[in-house]
Amino acid sequence: MTRNLLVTSALPYANGDIHLGHLVETIQTDIWVRFQKLRGHQCVYLCADDTHGTPIMISAKKQNRTPDEMVAEIGQRHVADFERYGIGFDCYYSTNSPENKALSEAIYLKAVSAGAIEQREISQMFCPNDAMFLPDRLIRGICPRCRAEDQYGDSCEKCSATYSPSELMESRCAECGATPISKNSVHHFFKLSQYTDQIEAWVRGGHVQSEVANKLNEWFESGLKDWDISRDAPYFGFKIPGTDDKYFYVWLDAPIGYIATTQKWAADAGMEWAPYWTDPAVEIHHFIGKDILYFHTLFWPALLMVGGYQLPKAVHVHGFLTVNGEKMSKSRGTFINASEFAESFNPEYLRYYFASKLSSGIDDIDLNFEDFVFKVNAEVVNKIVNIASRLGAIVNKSCGGTLSTPDAVGVTLLAEIEGAAERIAILYEALETHKATREIMALADKANQYIDTQAPWAAAKTDPDHARQICTTGLNALRLLAIYLKPIVPQLIAGVEGFLGIAPLTWEDLTTRMTDHPIQPYTHLAQRVDMAAVKVFLAGR
Repeated sequence: MTRNLLVTSALPYANGDIHLGHLVETIQTDIWVRFQKLRGHQCVYLCADDTHGTPIMISAKKQNRTPDEMVAEIGQRHVADFERYGIGFDCYYSTNSPENKALSEAIYLKAVSAGAIEQREISQMFCPNDAMFLPDRLIRGICPRCRAEDQYGDSCEKCSATYSPSELMESRCAECGATPISKNSVHHFFKLSQYTDQIEAWVRGGHVQSEVANKLNEWFESGLKDWDISRDAPYFGFKIPGTDDKYFYVWLDAPIGYIATTQKWAADAGMEWAPYWTDPAVEIHHFIGKDILYFHTLFWPALLMVGGYQLPKAVHVHGFLTVNGEKMSKSRGTFINASEFAESFNPEYLRYYFASKLSSGIDDIDLNFEDFVFKVNAEVVNKIVNIASRLGAIVNKSCGGTLSTPDAVGVTLLAEIEGAAERIAILYEALETHKATREIMALADKANQYIDTQAPWAAAKTDPDHARQICTTGLNALRLLAIYLKPIVPQLIAGVEGFLGIAPLTWEDLTTRMTDHPIQPYTHLAQRVDMAAVKVFLAGR
């Protein structure tokens, strides 16, 4: 049965370039989306720039630009970076959009009508030097729970604790270093606590990983806190209806950007957008990092409930990226932007490497460059590309450029590769791509063993027809492996499709074979990664 899916990646903040940490998520999501489309499912992949907040306002001021100008320019860079890595968004938009403004206001007004908004006077951190209230992310200090240094004003990256900025120890303004003072202001609160039972029921319904559910249970046990959804002027964002100097906190309108982007995509496609957020037949899947777990599994479901929208089928949470065992850090040379990596290495190699590491869990993954070189060369080049290069030369030189039919041994091999389809599909569906790549490469080993044993280069000298049969088996094996790998390395597989002279592959093509079929002259598909080039890249950082 054809499924109807709406899939999102978390919205990158429009205050800097895309880095490899962002790509862990978008590559994982894109592989899953491509797998779904390969299987014939209806799948829409959406994302947008997260554009609001004080940090962007401050950055724009430093650059003597308006926030709108800055986020528009950064948005173009983000799109270019994602395109380099083959991220196939059906629509990439911005939260700074008329659709998002209208939706945010509508959901807020529904919350007001539902009695879910309360105004309270609160004490906030105020920077006397910059004469402005400080958002949580512009306050740094020592975590009050684990005592980790240099943590944000609302949450700790080390222990995942959440707290109020006033609890942070030795706090300071992240911009000027001044010690914040406390100042009163009236703010708007969303009564998250009154949705506890509904949110907990959703969590218990299997919509998040078990380790995520366990973490959320800690917050349920301590009691959900009502959520401050307003910020004081000056602020770059949407003004709260009925106020003069209050703006929606960025974390209110950012996730609503998923719906706004759906509106934009649907309008461009001439379709209705509402069923994607109201029809239970549509599966909504969010992919996020574990650092924004609280927002997507507590706040966001509550907003959807208030707005009258359906809740996500699943929120898939992944871990962070380390580089050579180190946390991403500019001082250590382990903070790598997507564009600079793509200038030195084939971006699809990073897609394959991440796929070989990613699982359905929330553990961190490591980009170890020695392992990266080994995996690319030993698996992508030696096990996949070499089948094409070795057999393509024989077919075009000794067999007239045309395949025939597989030999008896080859028929058994192809049946074995075809027989792995359901196992591999289950692994893709479950986000266990590290297991899927192992399964695929084990099949590639068998294909290469067959080629080595049958030695078509030798048979071509005495029995060209038998050599043609061997090559037919080998290139049909390559075609099957290409189907399995297409979600991970789509551009490489497009090259294989061109070489084989076939239409773009789908999952259904696993049940057919190429016989009496012409192939194209082999042209170079991929090159090995040189460890010396890696050392130069790392040394230059």
